[in-house]
Amino acid sequence: MPGRFVVLLAVLLLVSSCAESSADPPDSQPTGAVETPAPLESSPTPAATATLVPEPTATSEATPTAVPAATAVPEATPTAAPEPERDCSPSIPDDLQVSHASLAVTSIEISQAIYDCAHEVGLAFADDPAAISTLMSRGIQGPLLLVGPWFDIPMMGELGRLAPERIVTAGFDAQVLRYALADFAFEPIAVNQQAAFSPDGLSGSRVWLADNAELGVPLAALGHQIGVGVFVLSGDLRALSPETRNAISNASEVELLFGLSDAAAWQLEVVRRGDQIPGGGLLMFDAGFDRRLVAMYGHPSGPGLGVLGEQGPEEGVERLRSIAEGYDADGSVVLPTLEIIATVASAGAGEDGDYSAETARDVIRPWVELAAANDMYVVLDLQPGRSDYLSQARIYEEFLRLPHVGLALDPEWRLKPGEVHMRQIGTVDAAEINHVVRWLAGIVREEALPQKLLILHQFQLQMITNRHLVETPPELAVLIHMDGQGPLQAKYDTWNLLTSRRDADQFYWGWKNFYDEDIPTATPEQVLKVTPVPLFVSFQ
Repeated sequence: MPGRFVVLLAVLLLVSSCAESSADPPDSQPTGAVETPAPLESSPTPAATATLVPEPTATSEATPTAVPAATAVPEATPTAAPEPERDCSPSIPDDLQVSHASLAVTSIEISQAIYDCAHEVGLAFADDPAAISTLMSRGIQGPLLLVGPWFDIPMMGELGRLAPERIVTAGFDAQVLRYALADFAFEPIAVNQQAAFSPDGLSGSRVWLADNAELGVPLAALGHQIGVGVFVLSGDLRALSPETRNAISNASEVELLFGLSDAAAWQLEVVRRGDQIPGGGLLMFDAGFDRRLVAMYGHPSGPGLGVLGEQGPEEGVERLRSIAEGYDADGSVVLPTLEIIATVASAGAGEDGDYSAETARDVIRPWVELAAANDMYVVLDLQPGRSDYLSQARIYEEFLRLPHVGLALDPEWRLKPGEVHMRQIGTVDAAEINHVVRWLAGIVREEALPQKLLILHQFQLQMITNRHLVETPPELAVLIHMDGQGPLQAKYDTWNLLTSRRDADQFYWGWKNFYDEDIPTATPEQVLKVTPVPLFVSFQ
C-alpha cells in the first residue's frame, strides 16, 4: 500500500541518518540538526514518528555510542472519510429548451438539464400512461425517464450519470429489469390503472401544445418537472374555450409540439394577440357559440340607397338594436352590424371609366369607429362596375385590417367590358373572387386577426360562375347572401334553389329583407324557419 510504504521508508531513513552521525568523533560532528528526508508530495500520509539519537555532550566519553533500536511504528490502517451527502436538488435553467425528437429523448434532455445526480429515478415506458400516472401519483424524488422501444445507450448512459440509489419502475416485466438494470438497485411497483395525472396548462407560465391525446399524460408528466403546462388540442386553436385561450395568451412562452397542423402556428398568434370579434370569440360562427349578424344596409349619404342612410350614425346605432329584435329566438347571440356600400354602382362612367363611385375613407371612418365603440360589426360592400373587386378592396385596406370589419362582393354590379348597369344582372367568376379571398386571408394572418366575414351576394345562379371553386380558407367565414326581393314565396324558392346545389355546404348562408320591395317583409320567425338557418340577416 502506498501509505504503508511511505511510513516504513521514513523510519528507515531516520535510523540510518542517526547511525552515521554517532560513528564520527564529537569534534568532527557537523554543526546543525540531523538531516531528515523531505516528505513525498504525492502521498499525503500522516508524519511517521521515531526516537532520534541525542547528540554527544562535552562530558561524554569519546567512545562509540550504541544506537538504540528505533521505536517500532505501528502499521497505519487507512480510514476512509465518509462521503459527503450528495446534493441532487433540481435546478431549472431559465433558458431550458428541449428538442422534442421523442418522448424518451425529451425525458433525457430534461434530466440532463436540471439534475447533476439523483437519489431516485422514476422509469416507465413512454407509451404507458397508466404506469406514468402511477409513478407521478406515488411521487418521485428525482427525474422521470421514459423508455422508448428498449433501454438504449443514451438511456443507460443517463442512468449511469445520475448514479441513483434507487430506480422506481412501473410497467416492466421482472426479467426485463433483472437483465437491463443489473447494475442498479430498483424497486418495481404495480401499475394502478385508476391512477390519474391529467394535462393541465392553466397554471403554467410556459405551455406546450400537442394534438395527440395519447401524448397528454407523458408530456404533462415531463412538463410538470420543469413547470410547464400542457394542453392537448384538436382542431382549430381559435375554437378553444375562453379559459384555455386566456392561459395560452398569458403564458410567457408557448411551444407547438407533435402533430399540430401547419395552420396551428398562425392560429396561435391569433390566440396570443387576443383581438376578438365584437361579442366575443375568434371564429365568426363557432359551433360552441351561436352567432347571428343582423345588419342595416345602405350608404351614409342618405336614404336613397338603404335604411342605413336614413339617419345619422348615433341614431343608426339605436335603430339597429330595435331591428335586431327577435332574431335571437333560437338562442343565437345577435351581433348588430352596419353594411356600408363603399363603392356605389353609377349610371355614368366617371373619370376613371369604371361605372363605380368610390366613397372617401373619411366618410366611412366615423361609422367604423362608432361600430367599434358600440361592439358592432362592419361590412364594406363593393359594387365595382368595370373595375375588379381586389382593386377596390385595396382602397379600404386600413379598415379591413381591423378585427371588426368584413367585406362583401356584389356580383349584380360587376360589369364586363361594354356593359352598363341596369341592362343586365352582373356576374363574376370564382377566379376573381379567389384573388380577394387570398388577399384578405393574408391580411388576417399578417395582423393575427380573428376570423373575418366575406359575403358574396347572389340571387341568380349565373351571378357566380364556378361557385364550387370558390376557396373557403379558415381565415375567412365565406357566406352567400341571398338578396333577392319580391313575394315571400318567390324568395323561399330562390333560397331553395341556391342552397340545394352540391357546393352549398361549403358556405354559410344569409337572408335579406327589403322594407319596400318585399311582399310582405318577412318576420324573424319566417326567416328563421328556412334551412339552412340564416346566420346573416340584413335590411334595406
